[in-house]
Amino acid sequence: MIYKPKTIAILGAGLVGSLLSILLARRGYKVAVYERGADMRTENIGGGKSINLALSNRGWLPLTRAGVIDTLEDMIIPMKGRMMHDVSGELTFHHYGKEEQAINAISRGGLNSVLMDKAEEEGVEIHFRHQCFDIDLFQNKVRLKHEKGVKSIDADIIIGADGAFSTVRAAIQKTDRFNYSQYYIPHGYKELRIPPDVSGDFLLDKNALHIWPRRSFMLIALPNKDVSFTVTLFLPFHGEVSFENIRSDNDISNLFDEYFPDVLTLLGKSLYDDWVTNPTSSLVTVKCYPWVRNKTMLIGDAAHAIVPFYGQGMNCGFEDCRVFNDILDECDDNWNIALEKYQTQRKPDADAIADLALQNFVEMRDLVGDEAFLVRKQIEDRLYDLYPDKWIPQYSMVTFNEQMRYSEAFEKGKKQKAIMDKIMERKDIFRNWELLDFEDIVNQLR
Repeated sequence: MIYKPKTIAILGAGLVGSLLSILLARRGYKVAVYERGADMRTENIGGGKSINLALSNRGWLPLTRAGVIDTLEDMIIPMKGRMMHDVSGELTFHHYGKEEQAINAISRGGLNSVLMDKAEEEGVEIHFRHQCFDIDLFQNKVRLKHEKGVKSIDADIIIGADGAFSTVRAAIQKTDRFNYSQYYIPHGYKELRIPPDVSGDFLLDKNALHIWPRRSFMLIALPNKDVSFTVTLFLPFHGEVSFENIRSDNDISNLFDEYFPDVLTLLGKSLYDDWVTNPTSSLVTVKCYPWVRNKTMLIGDAAHAIVPFYGQGMNCGFEDCRVFNDILDECDDNWNIALEKYQTQRKPDADAIADLALQNFVEMRDLVGDEAFLVRKQIEDRLYDLYPDKWIPQYSMVTFNEQMRYSEAFEKGKKQKAIMDKIMERKDIFRNWELLDFEDIVNQLR
């Protein structure tokens, strides 16, 4: 039976909810978005979320389809690779892909504001300070608290785009045969800020994502349009070097003086104020299934929250929107078919990028300064240069090939890793890697 809804309610006006509302409104649907928080465009909103993000090809494509790219081009700063900082201050730069390829630093709030403006331009109604507290999954009813009391709304379709701690998902969890898991890594994060220098310039190379890998923890920095850097410290909650053992300004100074001495002077006196003011936040991976119950569905972090170490959280959520929109095209807007096809097709990709993000945390904090890692990357770069259609580094598959599914990149990456593991076992690999038979290596992929 063909089912085409007339009204759609999206819970959550964040990045994914706002983008999805645009795409659905452009299809002719009457869309209303309900957001528990205030309007960030008119009120200063905190809350611990990262203030800047890395936008890559998978996110760029759906934003193009939403018609907002022209507005965003002035908001981004291209980052062409990783700049590694060792304890002595020595720098090593690695391109992310080909020299022309880059990921883009962008303000979370700025991007979200652009998407909300575009949604309203397309006729979407956004209701702020509306907190969902009850959903009838089988009568398609949502109950919300707001400033004037409580109200109930009906919608033909309900979409949960309300984040990792989704109220919509909580309602679905109460139904039979719903699988759910969450995993917190032992590390938390805290955001700090490197200001501009006295002349108003960047204190670090603005076209790189900066990483200070220190084995069991790390620091990263992304550029902002106001010529500052957002610095994020990823540190265990417990242990010898951990958040629990930093109790004073002196403890903070000792941590940075020992492990990040070159950053200490860049952060300046604001380090201590930022440490107290900015929250220490946790990092969770959420997996669940099914994503659809009757006429209610989950999307973005509500369906699959991931840790940020592949820079794909936002990009994956945006790709959810693009994939679902494409499925609606394929199904001629028959939602009975589209909802089932969406969750069946997308679930393996969400699981793949969740696992890749956890793996990449180990690479970023432990391996990027390791000699074996550097040689391995040189070999893979040479293979990519010689056989660009056959050997594509997994990072490039995930970040720059928006036509390849995450699950496909995951499987291809496993095959390449098995080949590279054997190559790196050779005794003379550090001195003679350039003498490898690269054609033979590529042929092993068959």
